[in-house]
Amino acid sequence: MQAPGGPDEESSDTFTHGGWQAPFSDPAVGEFVTLLNSHASAFLFGRRTFDIFRGHWPDQTDPADPIATAINSLPKYIVSNSLGEADATWRGEHPDTARLVTGDYFLTSAISTSNCVFQAS
Repeated sequence: MQAPGGPDEESSDTFTHGGWQAPFSDPAVGEFVTLLNSHASAFLFGRRTFDIFRGHWPDQTDPADPIATAINSLPKYIVSNSLGEADATWRGEHPDTARLVTGDYFLTSAISTSNCVFQAS
């Protein structure tokens, strides 16, 4: 599923449906996203998503915002072969929460295995 960003958020290759999700957001979506973030102990990003998040979330500093608090304060693992170690930093109050993961990875699993990957990080 595409992130709830604007129509130009993902314009690479032949993806032509950017921004489709935003008009369909409602309180239930917000509650679900908040619930997902409340269970997170870390985040795993590709480089493009990391760049998008790093451009937005550090500026969201309201301590009453549980999503911003989670994203800004928890560890972030960035899987990238093109990002340099010096570029894998988070802006704002938690600059040392980002870590670069390089190399080639293949994950095929049931959701329970994916949960274990996140728990082991």
